Amino acid sequence: MPKVPKELSLPGLDVNAALRSILEGTATETGERFFQALVRNLAKVLNTEGAWVTEYIEESRKLRALAFWMRDQWIEDFEYLIEGTPCARVIEEACLVHIPENIVQLYPEDSDLTKFDAVSYMGAPLMDMDNRILGNLAVLDSHPMPANIRYQAIFQIFAARASAEHQRLRAEMKVREREEKVTRLLDSAMDAIIELDENLKITRVNPAAEKVLHFTSDQFQAKTLFQFLTAVERDKVSSLAKSLKARPKGEQYIWIPDGLKIVCPDGTTFPAEATLSRFEMQRKTLYTLILRNVNDLLEAQEKIRSLTMETEYLKEELKSLHSFDQIVGQSEPLLRVLRDVSEVAQTDATVLIIGETGSGKELIARSIHQASRRRDKPLINVNCAAIPVTLIESEFFGHEKGAFTGAVARREGRLSLADGGTIFLDEIGELPLEVQAKLLRVLQEGEFESVGSSKTQRVDIRVLAATNHNLKQAIAKKNFP
Repeated sequence: MPKVPKELSLPGLDVNAALRSILEGTATETGERFFQALVRNLAKVLNTEGAWVTEYIEESRKLRALAFWMRDQWIEDFEYLIEGTPCARVIEEACLVHIPENIVQLYPEDSDLTKFDAVSYMGAPLMDMDNRILGNLAVLDSHPMPANIRYQAIFQIFAARASAEHQRLRAEMKVREREEKVTRLLDSAMDAIIELDENLKITRVNPAAEKVLHFTSDQFQAKTLFQFLTAVERDKVSSLAKSLKARPKGEQYIWIPDGLKIVCPDGTTFPAEATLSRFEMQRKTLYTLILRNVNDLLEAQEKIRSLTMETEYLKEELKSLHSFDQIVGQSEPLLRVLRDVSEVAQTDATVLIIGETGSGKELIARSIHQASRRRDKPLINVNCAAIPVTLIESEFFGHEKGAFTGAVARREGRLSLADGGTIFLDEIGELPLEVQAKLLRVLQEGEFESVGSSKTQRVDIRVLAATNHNLKQAIAKKNFP
């Protein structure tokens, strides 16, 4: 029995009887029944009409009753906001609050006080070891409750007992949550996980282990790991298990070299990648063996390889049938154009595409490039109509540093960027005559000099061109050579 403070030995309240009431009323109870026994005995010992114990919900600033005894009956599902109540001070100041009388006048916003004909109140916070508020313990009476050190001492003893049970329940809940998380983790794992005792008897398996070993959890009981191994593998695992004991804690795990050959109860076998780890729990040595069926892995890899090859084959077949992903249509003129594209794409011939604006000349050019042997090299687009006349040569052939005002650094031209690939000259009819002459040399010799340089550069490019102009008329007018 707890040692009674000296001042509690004064005549009046029977302290020993009160303490016996706490111990006898709560000794065999836990959880909800413990709290019920506690508040009922508290109301009896202090001779109050009501008593309750709560948990604090900090997010909503509410107190929810775990047990509420009032006028010889239980009040179920009671919770309340602390604002405007005497419990607010208990929670916010984390101290014992005693209001001997006139509580309704002091807290007019608390309608429950009027409902219970309250006159006096005493409440104390319930705190954990880190002084965080867990809830409160309170009593209420319809008569004045004069200040009395004995009452307060007894009340605080009850509060301490309630705090201890509160903490025990929270710790228990955390343990359950961790166990549930571990169980969910094990159950959802794709690898077989087998827990073993110090004699390598199976104590627990996850669903993946049941599936891969063709066994149920009940059938694993009293089985040893050795029943699923060949003689050679048994010696290997036994030796590895012993070697783990000599390793420092935190490093008692090992990847089993060459894996294990697993023998299922139905006689089938499979090779498995495996890891073995050792740990201690409640002074017992346990092992965890994790297995991965290599056959499943090899089959999966083969399936992926097969599907990949099939996909590539279908892509090639699709390209051979219709390699113009962005061109939609089934008309005879369009199909004739696409057949021409297929034929010319296999060559390095320069191609001129003529059509009205918006008719898809660039799509045709892209299709030719994608179907050619240069498809792995760049396709460089040049809109001849969008480049200022003064910059056209620089854009095509590049320039050296200082070649003209503003040339602060050397720059590669579009022809150099297209080396090995294709250059598409859109709206070629807009190209100035002097640039056309230089471009002709590129087409004939594959050579050019950048602006400001006397060094000849060689390129291997294919030229595709497009225009919406009538070039025959432009040639007749000598606007296009």
